[in-house]
Amino acid sequence: MAVETKVIDVKGMSCGHCVSAVESSVKELEGIETVSVDLASNKVTVSFDDSKVQLTAVHEAIEEAGYEVA
Repeated sequence: MAVETKVIDVKGMSCGHCVSAVESSVKELEGIETVSVDLASNKVTVSFDDSKVQLTAVHEAIEEAGYEVA
């Protein structure tokens, strides 16, 4: 198991609801270890098992929640 940590720039987050929406949509993916949203910098830090989930799936989950991956 190789756990990777990536920081993703996300546009459109402006409040606590946005943070919850992004965190919950990403956490639903298999292989996600941790998700941390920094609203001030519009960054999402995600740690994941790259044998179970790809970064593109994380991007898609964020976009399906209604936010733009920069």
